[in-house]
Amino acid sequence: MGNTLVLRCSYGPVRPTRPISPTPQTIRFVLDANVFISAHRTYYAFDIVPCFWRMLVELAEKGLVASIDRVKEELQKGEDPLKIWALSEFDQWFLPSTTDEVVDSFRQLMEWTFGNPDYEDVAKNQFADVADSWLVAFAKAYNYVVVTHEQPKNSPKKIYIPNACKAMGVQYMNTFEMFRKLNVKLCA
Repeated sequence: MGNTLVLRCSYGPVRPTRPISPTPQTIRFVLDANVFISAHRTYYAFDIVPCFWRMLVELAEKGLVASIDRVKEELQKGEDPLKIWALSEFDQWFLPSTTDEVVDSFRQLMEWTFGNPDYEDVAKNQFADVADSWLVAFAKAYNYVVVTHEQPKNSPKKIYIPNACKAMGVQYMNTFEMFRKLNVKLCA
């Protein structure tokens, strides 16, 4: 099967086929909260497609996907299976957004945010206070690709992740594009 990563839906723990240490050429992905929330609530519900969730863990174990601590905080707001999974299965891959590199990238992002006349002050303040801005800063600091289901939109009332990514020179894509880049097949 070449480099295709296939995970068949089955019961029991998934063990990585081989550990992969990311190299500078390896594309790494950082996941937005909406990747987890949309999958859980709709097309990859735990009871319908459990292999999706095991695949995320396997990809994280290989150093290919992660998220950030502030996304974890968003996921902890609910009392549902997603919160339980995040804390029990994915917890170690919510990486800190408090490093010097991320804080420096965040500062640069805030300079763009608050210097941008296209957005209302309330949109700027909201963006500064949510995980989205830290996700973009983390991706910039460590050369990750942001995975989100947001699309670029020009609205003075909200700063969308793709717009901030473009401004900071950060790549972004959705879950399906990420799986294609990683050549992942679920339940093949």
